[in-house]
Amino acid sequence: MEVLSDLRVVEIGSSAATSYCARLFADFGADVQKVEPPAGDPLRRSAPLTPDGQSAWFAFLNFNKSSVIIDPAAADAITRLMALIEDCDILIDGRDVDAADCPAIDIGAIRQRRSGLIYLEASWFGGPGPYARFAATDSTVRALAGLVKLVGPSEGPPSHAPDFQAGILAGLWGFIAAASSEVARMQGEAGRSWSLSIFEAMLAPTEYLMFDAFARGDVMRRNGVNRFWPNFPIGIYETKKGWLGVSAVTPKQWCELCEMLGLPELRDHPDLASNEGRLQHMDHIDRQLIPRLKTRTAQEWFAEGLNRKLPMIPVPQVAELLQDAEKITSGAIVRVRLGQEEGSAVGSMQRLTLTPPRQGGRVPEVGEQHGHGDVRPTEPSIPRSLGGCANSHPLPLQGVLVVDFTMGWAGPLCTRTLADLGADVIKIEAIQYPDWWRGVDRPPGYVEGRMYEKASCFCIMNRNKRGMTLDLKHPGGLAIAKRLLAQADIAVGNYSVDVLPKLGLGYDVLRALNSQLVMMSMSAFGSYSVHRDCRAYGSTLEQGSGLPNVVGSAGGPPVMSHIAFGDPVGGLNGCAAVLVALIHARKIGKGQFIDLSQVECMMPFVAPWITMHSIDGMRPLRYGNRHPQHVPHGCFRCAGEDNWIIVAAADAGMWQRLATIIGRPDWAKDPSLNSPEARRAIEADIERGIEAWTLARDADQAMFELQAVRVAAGVARLPIDLLKDPHLSSRAFLQEVNRAFVGLHPQPSMPIRENATPYPIRTAAPTLGQHNAEILSGLLGLSETEIEQLATDHIIGTSMLSEAEPPS
Repeated sequence: MEVLSDLRVVEIGSSAATSYCARLFADFGADVQKVEPPAGDPLRRSAPLTPDGQSAWFAFLNFNKSSVIIDPAAADAITRLMALIEDCDILIDGRDVDAADCPAIDIGAIRQRRSGLIYLEASWFGGPGPYARFAATDSTVRALAGLVKLVGPSEGPPSHAPDFQAGILAGLWGFIAAASSEVARMQGEAGRSWSLSIFEAMLAPTEYLMFDAFARGDVMRRNGVNRFWPNFPIGIYETKKGWLGVSAVTPKQWCELCEMLGLPELRDHPDLASNEGRLQHMDHIDRQLIPRLKTRTAQEWFAEGLNRKLPMIPVPQVAELLQDAEKITSGAIVRVRLGQEEGSAVGSMQRLTLTPPRQGGRVPEVGEQHGHGDVRPTEPSIPRSLGGCANSHPLPLQGVLVVDFTMGWAGPLCTRTLADLGADVIKIEAIQYPDWWRGVDRPPGYVEGRMYEKASCFCIMNRNKRGMTLDLKHPGGLAIAKRLLAQADIAVGNYSVDVLPKLGLGYDVLRALNSQLVMMSMSAFGSYSVHRDCRAYGSTLEQGSGLPNVVGSAGGPPVMSHIAFGDPVGGLNGCAAVLVALIHARKIGKGQFIDLSQVECMMPFVAPWITMHSIDGMRPLRYGNRHPQHVPHGCFRCAGEDNWIIVAAADAGMWQRLATIIGRPDWAKDPSLNSPEARRAIEADIERGIEAWTLARDADQAMFELQAVRVAAGVARLPIDLLKDPHLSSRAFLQEVNRAFVGLHPQPSMPIRENATPYPIRTAAPTLGQHNAEILSGLLGLSETEIEQLATDHIIGTSMLSEAEPPS
């Protein structure tokens, strides 16, 4: 049986975020009833459109659902909708983004009658605050979230990816909220009511740069296409055939890259030993790298990079993704039917091995049922009334024990989210090799000065966890790890695929110790990939996903974002996957292995083009800062140095208000310009008119003037600007945390809330081995003498060993 087949989900309103959240439930068998007006969800008309006029974006968000038509003008509209909701387990509400003619209903009254109902409401900005009623699009929200300004040519304008990112990231957060609530409800708790801020959901990719800049005091700048602070070289380079993604971060990787390319003068230059030094000499380095890389093909360099353990990957075209047998086998590419057309779509990324997700499906026509109701239990899967109240119940994952073998960003974000939701997460490090986000470069005095305790990025990703050191290469350390895992609900690792099995902690060993254990491997390419041995960062994952080949302008190079985008995306997908597996384990008492491929987690951002190409065979159109259906749409210069704003006209009314405010009432009154197709013919003239208006204004002034007349606009913020963002401040999104060696510092909240305030951060990130004695004695029952011996043997400790100080 599919994991979630006993759940009925009702989806109302129109929002990509709520549609994707609901689709994740459908992937694992839930009966998802999508409520639509007679004309259908407005997203059915979103570009790109197939030859038959089907929306490829809507298709990705909605296959395997059923459609229910409710005409708001019908006398029984509210009665029908209420009856549908009364019989569901989870209600997912996108009406605040677009009501889509959904009848008004009293959610509070429904929840009083159905206290077991899980309710998720999404909005662009989450509630009261300066941006609360802003008109928004995917791109204006990403601009405000600091995800645009650092991308593109150094002289501007900044560039950005097409409108398929906010919905996916926010949808993942929504699913995490609802799935964690289902875990709690299985323990007899009442259902929970969540609000989801799409804007705050977009901060997951940018929070690392927010707080790294805060700690360094540096001012970031846009360094050019495929260049991003604070590391270099990380980018995409043309080869003899194809494009190659390169990420050289550590000193060793930089030396290997130089040796591979025959550039000893770069390798040995003292000014280029650090990332900071290389950033100051980017043009000089690229003048050496570019001609060398053009002497061989991307595949040839990739093979060489594997031998040298360099994070390098060919950047695939959409056509290559569709022909990738590995992705078809894994379910990353599945078959889907859209009306009379059949093509391919991006499948589920949550690769559970015992209870896998559905492999493809059908996009419902308006009003089409898929027969899921035939297997609906006679009674809802939850009682209609449960004890407790929303203000008194514990955190949803309280009582869940997680053993965390992760390092860096992706894995720690997965386990941090579990910890934020109440799980007891025990982070395992070693004094010989702690989390690499405590510091990769270790200059003289680094260990002695305990600089590894001062890394802001480590502190952000590891709050609310308990920290323990264990040398897993020592038999005594391995034995303790197994004792922990015998009690655990979840284990997560993001090492290379063979690391834990070689240590004796493979799933085949652990399931014999604990049959209910959910274990996830979060490797870059998956356990069985031909690329399984490829070293990777979040940048490598973005490069290997194909996303850069649909970003940028026609004829230009593939374009990356300015962050290690694959890391937060992989972390959130990993959290979603373990929650599904935990629900299954709680139902039948059996755990399973999850083989997460982080590069595949990036593929939903390419989903519409994959479907389009599978049907029409055409190469994806690249629009630069323009848009396939919003005209005008772009990033415009404002007064001052390097100040920009994204402006979009999402419909005819918004266009008329925009034209009026910029001083072109003639455009506003011209009925021939009411269609985006007509405006496309004079798009360059419109853009010049907008920029003449924005240049006379500060970026924030321009945004608030445009928003006052309900025109979608968002300032292109730097990540560090978000620390003083007025909307985030009004919502107490940033919380002050006090930690040893760091002192008071801000931390981001989750974008999901049960009430007006976020969950408080309970504890700061642990110092190295901070909770050794607490865990060893309290959880495992070791004596003080035994713990002291472990420290003597360097199996545990609280101080990092330098490379020159091997354990005795």
